[in-house]
Amino acid sequence: MHDNRKFCLTRAAATVAAIMIAALSGPVLAGGMMSYELGTADVGLASAGYGARAQDASTVYTNPAGMARLEGNQFLGSGQLLWSNTKFSIGSGTTPGLGGNDGGYAVGHEGWFPGGGLFASYTLSPDVKLGFAVGGTFGGALNYDNDWVGRYYVQQTWLVGASLLPSIAWKVTDKLSLGASLNAMLGIYKNNVAINNVDPRMGDGRLKMKDETWGWGANLGLLYEFTPATRLGLTWGSQVDLDFNAPLEFSGLAPGISAALGKAGLLGSSLAVGIKVPQQAMASLFTQVDARWALLGSVGWQQWSKFGQIQVGIDDSLNPTSITTSIPFQDTWHVAAGAQYRLSEPWLLNFGVAYDSGYQKNDDQISPLLPSNAAWRFGVGGQKDLGKGSFWGMSAEYLYGGSLGTNIQGKPVALGGRGNLVGSYPSTGIIFLGAYYSRSF
Repeated sequence: MHDNRKFCLTRAAATVAAIMIAALSGPVLAGGMMSYELGTADVGLASAGYGARAQDASTVYTNPAGMARLEGNQFLGSGQLLWSNTKFSIGSGTTPGLGGNDGGYAVGHEGWFPGGGLFASYTLSPDVKLGFAVGGTFGGALNYDNDWVGRYYVQQTWLVGASLLPSIAWKVTDKLSLGASLNAMLGIYKNNVAINNVDPRMGDGRLKMKDETWGWGANLGLLYEFTPATRLGLTWGSQVDLDFNAPLEFSGLAPGISAALGKAGLLGSSLAVGIKVPQQAMASLFTQVDARWALLGSVGWQQWSKFGQIQVGIDDSLNPTSITTSIPFQDTWHVAAGAQYRLSEPWLLNFGVAYDSGYQKNDDQISPLLPSNAAWRFGVGGQKDLGKGSFWGMSAEYLYGGSLGTNIQGKPVALGGRGNLVGSYPSTGIIFLGAYYSRSF
């Protein structure tokens, strides 16, 4: 009895920790499933100078080598709220028998989703810094209406990777600093999809899957200061494998469909879902032009061709043979440019623009599981120095993902299939609003 109670308390504590960490991550639905938004000044800069700015403790996340240039011990906390205009428009090619529900706003709750991060840097010696960060820039959360026209492809899905990053930085010379982080990533996976019972009197069945797992990786960083006003940051993040093993939980099945799934060996089984959070590399530059202006830029690459995400569902519920469909991906490129302007002694303004190439090969063949592709980012923000090493700031960014099309041809619904899903996600976009506070101690 004591062992069971201890197990339950441990499990409850792990669940609470998972929820808290997940709350610091947000859906990433454009330019890949990985973003640069954590509610910090980087939002207002549209990620320009991401690995070279090194002006506060958020550098623990963006480039651990940047800790070497921070004064004393520092802490930064950030919060973020986003609203996503991601909504499906039903096309004439969609099977009429699927109804007329467009699914509503697909991201979060009616398009809203929170995020943020925590960052800290500690001076161990004049040349060595220790750091820690928690936040999530990988994943997505979709929540379509249960009876929408694409319900046999996806209803709800949650794939989040939230990272814990213990870090270290070493000032090798006055110009060169090196840094490294252990990336302990908590992966949370949930997926709900409707099952076609064929008989309209039975309504739809449902398949639910959920699992949590840990993945491990490393982040490396280099910061080189050519002059006190100009510095270059180079960063690399390793691939992180999230190996989920989610039980298949069926409910509401018609007797014939249940028998067919049992015969196929799917009832009471589990599905291995292997997700590879892609490795990435970035080069960033910061230069202080004069007392008022600084220019920032970044160029990056992410290996989405190794992602490995799959579409879950039953293509033919009368003769089920598989519940997965592969989705091909391609590597992406990132470029950003921005500026900082010292408006007055306490006020610093940030501006930036960025572009990420598409990780899906065709804007007209987007999966409803991943309604995103290439993206433009436009950021603006400002922060006020409070004295004694403290400051606060606010930032905003608009991410424009363009109009995306979906054209999936399936077996007729009357014969046990998922039907045709044809339509678009017009003028997709995300508004990010962030606020942060930094303090030295």
